[in-house]
Amino acid sequence: MSFTPPSQLTIDLDAIAANWRLLAARHVGQTAGVVKANAYGLGAAYVAPKLFAAGCRNFFTAHLSEALTIRPLVGDATVMVLHGMLPGEAVEFSQHGIIPVLSSLPEIALWAAEARRLGRKLPALLQADTGMSRLGLSQAETNILFNNRALLDGISITHVMTHLMNAEIPGHPSNAAQYQRIREFQARVPEAKLSLANSSGLFLEAKFASDLARPGAALYGVNPTPERPNPLNPVVQLHGRIIALRDIEPGTEVGYNGVWAARRPSRIATVAVGYADGYFRSLTNQAFGYFDGTPAPLVGRVSMDLTTFDVTGIANLNLGDSLELLGPHCTPDDLARAANTNGYEILTALGARYQRHYIGATPLK
Repeated sequence: MSFTPPSQLTIDLDAIAANWRLLAARHVGQTAGVVKANAYGLGAAYVAPKLFAAGCRNFFTAHLSEALTIRPLVGDATVMVLHGMLPGEAVEFSQHGIIPVLSSLPEIALWAAEARRLGRKLPALLQADTGMSRLGLSQAETNILFNNRALLDGISITHVMTHLMNAEIPGHPSNAAQYQRIREFQARVPEAKLSLANSSGLFLEAKFASDLARPGAALYGVNPTPERPNPLNPVVQLHGRIIALRDIEPGTEVGYNGVWAARRPSRIATVAVGYADGYFRSLTNQAFGYFDGTPAPLVGRVSMDLTTFDVTGIANLNLGDSLELLGPHCTPDDLARAANTNGYEILTALGARYQRHYIGATPLK
């Protein structure tokens, strides 16, 4: 016997496909789909085939394990791994036709050795660190590499790439500085194309578009232009089931540590969603649920499995009804502001206990 989880997460795959088409339409080069972190928490096994059906032929994951998961789901598409490879992984990359992003001299050596073993050239992207100090060849490694090009023997560099630090802030000086640095890097690999724009980068001036854009969060409805209206379609809705209703007197405390107390006779709805489901503890006394568009303030601490809302005065609300926690009245960006984070973290934290409903899904193979 199986039972349905009390709260439901709805994921609109048609909206994800529409967002990819919108982003691809504004980009002169190719537009990939970034499906790392289980497609930002929404289900790569559903999202990747949907994007492939929409015309996407380039996919990025963070890790090899993620790439192996989607490889059989995306036909003849190119699958690339942003974090490159660790020792012992080269054979898996080559056997499955997965392309690494090489960000260090040791990685280059691993891939070159695999090319020698196979007796053929292997494709790769080459990443330069232009300011983030995170991944990518440093200036010192760059000098070593280009003073000894034999290190690249057996490797066919398809693209050079870097990651923009402040793409969501048009006019930030780091954008122009990083663009200049990656162009200088590319000039030393003239056979390679350029991959530069992330989600927000696609909304910078035209030169940032490059040959292969890498939108991620924008596919899933997160606003890539934070100071302007969101140009993308909403993708997720989260509804939390009310499993208890109680009337309390003024002065009654609610939840752990009594951080909220009623100032009037109040009605409290307890919803079966908590921080174990990715509904952050930092939302305590900061967020709202919605019933038929009417806001209900979150009161008291968010706990592991439960959250309480003040539904005083909301008519026609009953035990078993649901509150909208994400949706038309509260986007991932809205909830992120309440939690002092970003929409990326809101999506990737969505838990496994929800009943997940996919709009526009095709049967999984």
